Amino acid sequence: MSDIEHRVMELEIKNAHQEDTIEKLNQIIIKHQNSIDNLIRHVEQLQNKVSDMQESNIKGGPEAPPPHY
Repeated sequence: MSDIEHRVMELEIKNAHQEDTIEKLNQIIIKHQNSIDNLIRHVEQLQNKVSDMQESNIKGGPEAPPPHY
């Protein structure tokens, strides 16, 4: 095997490893983006619940004292 053939083969091996690594990283990025999207939805739901609670407190007047008073 000539030096050039050996170098080409080494480059092809490196290229294959890099393609594999890029694909693995891409899958990780997709997974992280899905997690981020889920977290954003949960935060929005919590914001809506807090907003609804604040509106109901404003409309209902002051909160009634607990029953043990």
